[in-house]
Amino acid sequence: MSVSGEAEVNRGAQALQPLDRFAGSLGQKVYAALRHAILTLELRPGEALRKPELCAHFGVSRSPVSDAMLRLAAEGLVDVAPQAGTFVARFSMNDLREGAFLREAIEVAAVERVAARADAAQIVQLSRALAMQAALVTEGDHAGFYALDYEMHEMLLSFTGYRRVALVAQTAWHNVNRARRLILPAPGRVEATLEEHRVIVDAVAARDPAAASAAMRAHLRQLIRYLEPLERERPDYFVPS
Repeated sequence: MSVSGEAEVNRGAQALQPLDRFAGSLGQKVYAALRHAILTLELRPGEALRKPELCAHFGVSRSPVSDAMLRLAAEGLVDVAPQAGTFVARFSMNDLREGAFLREAIEVAAVERVAARADAAQIVQLSRALAMQAALVTEGDHAGFYALDYEMHEMLLSFTGYRRVALVAQTAWHNVNRARRLILPAPGRVEATLEEHRVIVDAVAARDPAAASAAMRAHLRQLIRYLEPLERERPDYFVPS
């Protein structure tokens, strides 16, 4: 293996969290570790996933790694190319647009419902989440902000009272959430996102469903606007349109 190839394998291994940080069977832990690294962009779009190196890194046989690859492929997070290998899936703008469409359809309806029925405790939770986000913006902690951003959207979905909404959301736009990590470092984007969240929370606190749905729609539509230039700037992360 070339020096550059060895460096790439070592970088990939360093990107993977230890299995003891995940719950479940051995196969579930391998799957969770790989999925986490892909969703957080610790394993980059287009990066090769070599089974022998992964087995050696995790200290497992080929079976749990192969099973994890099959699950990740079914979710669209890895691509298996015959005679070439397995790779972290690159982004497709068409798929991202579809995911953003689904996300808007669900989250706009969700926040409209929440604004119509939110209780005082839920509004306090949203306000506290917003305050924590503001603190992370001040600290320049983009990774921390992203985690709390995700949690707030999950919180709004849970406040609908529908148990399966969040599960549908997790599978419908995991690649959208993966892509979002590329744009948060853009100058001013984190600050703008915080302000968009503030408008959403204010509308929910005011029990104004129309304002809440409009604010959520405006917030979510920023994603594609930021991603389209990125496709030109980082073509290695995207499949050709």
